[in-house]
Amino acid sequence: MSVLTIREAQADDLEAIIRLHEEDEMGQHGDAWLPETKPAYEAAFAAIRRSPENRLFVAVDGSEIVGTFQLTFIPNLTGRGALRVKVESVKVKAARRSAGIGARMMAFAEEHARAQGARAMELTSNKVRKDAHRFYERLGFSRSHEGFKKKL
Repeated sequence: MSVLTIREAQADDLEAIIRLHEEDEMGQHGDAWLPETKPAYEAAFAAIRRSPENRLFVAVDGSEIVGTFQLTFIPNLTGRGALRVKVESVKVKAARRSAGIGARMMAFAEEHARAQGARAMELTSNKVRKDAHRFYERLGFSRSHEGFKKKL
């Protein structure tokens, strides 16, 4: 692996980011970079870029995007007004997993969150992702809550 850099995503990165999500068979989000889906992804990317509470990052090895994640900062009344950050859409290119990229991304996420004043970091992971659960636990995350979703 050459020098891995993590930076905020740019519009030119969008196709590569969606291609990472396409590899995710477990998540079953149905992501695909197609002419008919491109406008929806571009609109979502623009909304993320406009939002001061959201940051989308990519991990780049040389010129190849090998990972991505999103941070959403959430002000809270509980915890005496503690700011927390939610980590979402964590993906590492399938052929590059188990090479430390995910750990580097999560360390960067934690550093960035602390620098922004966050006092807690949280994430959710699909129940079938046993390897991901072990990965997050190795990084110090604990299973503290049960999550729920509802399609709207």
